[in-house]
Amino acid sequence: ELVLKVRIQNPNLRENDFIEIELDRQELTYKELLRVSCCELGVNPEHVQKIRKLPNTMLRKDKDVARLQDFQELELVLTVSDTHLLFRVPTLSERSGYNKKASELTY
Repeated sequence: ELVLKVRIQNPNLRENDFIEIELDRQELTYKELLRVSCCELGVNPEHVQKIRKLPNTMLRKDKDVARLQDFQELELVLTVSDTHLLFRVPTLSERSGYNKKASELTY
């Protein structure tokens, strides 16, 4: 797994801490990075304008994501400034720790 530090870019937040996310090294794509980051941060992917590798590099494609190294810091730059519209509660299947196979067991 590749471990990355991710946060939402918002200088107005009192606490703007990073969280650590894990990506499977076999699935290092921009789409997967966006999906996992949004799921962990509770952000709608449609509101992400870009992903920035700190301090000042925009990630644009799968090759950019493949070059990332453990514990690099990333920010999601959002398009909407109204914070109550940005955040959503992830569905059960999107939450980390959700076990799809366990959910299909019948007794």
